[in-house]
Formats: sequence, structure tokens, C-alpha cells
Amino acid sequence: MEEVQKHSVHTLVFRSLKRTHDMFLSDQANPPPPDETSEKIKLMVKAADEYKPVMHLIRNNPDKEFRRSVSDQRGEIENGGESNYFENYLESGQDSRNETDQHIQSNYGEITQPPIIDDYYTSSGQKLSQALVLAGTQQQAISRKAPTMPKPQWHPPWKLYRVISGHLGWVRCIAVEPGNEWFCTGSNDRIIKIWDLASGKLKLSLTGHISGVRGLAVSPRQPYLFSCGEDKQVKCWDLEYNKVIRHYHGHLSGVYALALHPTIDVLITGGRDSVARVWDMRTKANIHTLAGHTNTVASVQSQATEPQVMTGSHDCTIRLWDLVAGKSKVTLTHHKKSVRALLIHPKLNMFASGAPDNIKQWKCPDGKFIQNLQGHNAIVNCLAMNVDNVLVSGGDNGTLFFWDWRTGYNFQRLQTPVQPGSIDSEAGIFAAIFDQSGTRLITAEADKTIKIFKEDDMATEDSHPINWKPEIIKRRRY
Repeated sequence: MEEVQKHSVHTLVFRSLKRTHDMFLSDQANPPPPDETSEKIKLMVKAADEYKPVMHLIRNNPDKEFRRSVSDQRGEIENGGESNYFENYLESGQDSRNETDQHIQSNYGEITQPPIIDDYYTSSGQKLSQALVLAGTQQQAISRKAPTMPKPQWHPPWKLYRVISGHLGWVRCIAVEPGNEWFCTGSNDRIIKIWDLASGKLKLSLTGHISGVRGLAVSPRQPYLFSCGEDKQVKCWDLEYNKVIRHYHGHLSGVYALALHPTIDVLITGGRDSVARVWDMRTKANIHTLAGHTNTVASVQSQATEPQVMTGSHDCTIRLWDLVAGKSKVTLTHHKKSVRALLIHPKLNMFASGAPDNIKQWKCPDGKFIQNLQGHNAIVNCLAMNVDNVLVSGGDNGTLFFWDWRTGYNFQRLQTPVQPGSIDSEAGIFAAIFDQSGTRLITAEADKTIKIFKEDDMATEDSHPINWKPEIIKRRRY
């Protein structure tokens, strides 16, 4: 039997770091060779997008006979037949629309370079640039139409159906298990509690933090629970043994936010030291320190597509990060107050940010601003979203606002009741999350309780109509 070669811990850690380094700094500079089919499709889409209104007038025929007929027609125009000529021109263009459309479509496959406007002639011999001027009147009439807000989708109202108590301090964070059987909460009482989602009964309490727990995440691939807190600690719990198996040391102050990358074993944390840190889940190595914010990093989100890491901070900015290089790609400065909540849309390539001034929608990967959701006049601590396009924002004064994502319409407002014996100022909502089915909303609150909301099964569009009036707005499309 061969002897297993023993290595020092330093050698093993160095090898693991090298593997991680090679994975993040792989060869990204060599793009794949161009595909001719893709280039043709791109040119076809571009031509259709720019010249669709006058496509039925286009004819690419530069031979001598065609040019001679063009000069003859121009001579007729100069001799005074201009009005009749334009009438015939418009009629012939209308009659031959279907025939020329087929001709254009059949020739799209032969395009190898972007079309030049002056190389095309209309059926009457004019250059396409002149035909575009003639067609401009109709296009201007279309473009002058004022944009209107589309009618929002109907959503049933939500109502409170369960209150769970058991913590001895403010409940600061929630995470739902991928199997949708249980969820866990972290509190200022330094305890992480695991609850049965169906019955609301306590299953387990995990102790180990020496200060308030501020962030939780459950891994979808391993039986691990990650937690962070005001004690500067980031812990990895093995749920098969209910013990801490790893610590991630590096933060200089309290850790307020935590996120797991959905496809690779990477953990991202952010806190009061104004940086976000990227950790190798297995080796506990600090891969990147994402520095750039000038105040507390209050929210961290991660996704598989670019940008893979987003951070929101009390310096009123949102930063989108290049995970491979460990550098900031985009800084969004639209908010005027601290950004405490970020949320990635479960289906669309979009995300939302919440601050006391507005809730804003953005488009990935460059952070293009889409629209404002106005009306929640409170410190927005959390955002939650389900697959039915219901966006929920929770405020520091105990208010819950329900929005239709597409239109930004606020279809419901709730004031959560405080636990008996609490004062009114303990009505804040610190965290909110939907379960995996999207039918139950779980909130963590300042009155030391966890509240669960669900849709009203008895509600219909007739019993709860949309109180909505269309209005003229300026809104960007996406």
C-alpha cells in the first residue's frame, strides 16, 4: 500500500489559492471567431429596425436601364408633372408593397456589409434618403403621440395570517431553505433560530455569535448556513452537525450584509468598514476586497450574469463590480439618501434599489435607469419579489407597500400591528422575503416577532378592483 505524501498546511493552502487564482484569471481576452450567420442576422435586424417604414419603397437596381428610366421620370417632373408623379408614386408603392417585401426578404441573406442609404433607389427612381424625407410626416405624427402608462396587472391583496414570537431582541434577517421546508432568522439576541415553515414551530436554536446577527444565507448546493453579525464575524454552519465549521476573518467592523454566488462557491459580505469582501467558501481565503464606498455597505446581491456583484451603501451610491478583476465597473449616483436595500428580479435582467427618497428600477448589466416607484415615504429597509411580479418594500415605520413591477403601480399598503406590550416605535420592518413558492411573505420586525402574510384567496377583480387612472407620463421603455 502506497504511502500518502504529507504536505504542510502552508503548501496545501498555497495550492488551493493558486487554483482559485487560475479560475478567476482565466483567459478572457480571446473572443470566439466571428460567425457569418450571426453577422447576417445582425445586419438584417439592424436594417429592419432602421428602414422598416420605407422598406416597401426600396429597390436595389443600379443597372443602366433602370437609371435611364429614372432620368426619364425626373424629366417628366421638371416638365410640370410633379403632382401626378407623386400620386402615381404613392399608389405604385402601396400596390407593390407585398411583392417588394418578398424581394427584400429574399435578398437579406446576400447582405455582407451595412447598407448605404444613397446606394438604394425607390421604385420611382428617387434615392432612399429623399424617400425618407417624404415618409417623415407620417413618422412625426406617430412619434408625437404622448406616452401613456399601461394598465397594471391585477394582484390579489395580501393579509396577515400568522405571527411567530420567540426572539428576545429585534429580528434583523431571514433566509428560506431551498427545499421550502424551513426558514431561519437572526436577531439582536445573538441567536439564530430555525422555524418550520408550514407550522411556524421552532425547530432549532444556534448560538455562537457574541453580538447581533445581521445577515443569513442558506447554500443551495451544500448543507451550509452562513451568518454574519455586528461582532465582525462571518460563520459557516454545518447543518448536519449544527456546528460552526469555518470562520472568515478580515472585516474590521460589523458585517451587515451577506450573499452567496448562485453558481460558484463564493461568498460576498459587506459591512461598516465600507468594503465588500469576496471569500472562497472552501479555503476561507479573501479573494477580493471590493473597496470604493465611503460609508457602510448596507446591502449586497450576487447573480450568475454580469454584474455578478452589486452593493448598496449609506454613501447614497450603488456599485456594480467586476468579480474577476475585483474592480468597480459602474457607480450609480441617482439616490439622494442611503441605499439600504437591493433586489435582483427573479426572471428579468433587472434589479431594484430602495432608499428613503425613492425605489428605483435598473437594467443590467450597465445599470440603465428605468423608472421611479414613488410614495413609500419612509426609510426603506428591505425589498422582496416573487415570480408574479409583486414587489414589496418594508419601511422603518412598520409600513408594507405592494407594487406591480412592470408599471410601478402601488396596489396595496399595510401597517403591520405591533405585538401587545410593544410601543408604537417598535413597528419597524428590518427584512422581508418570499418563500420559494412565492405565496407567503415573511417579515422580520422590531417588535421581536416574525410575521407571515399570504394572498387573500377569496378576493377577485370584482371584489377588489384596481383603483387606477391612466395618466400621461415620461417613462423609458425596457
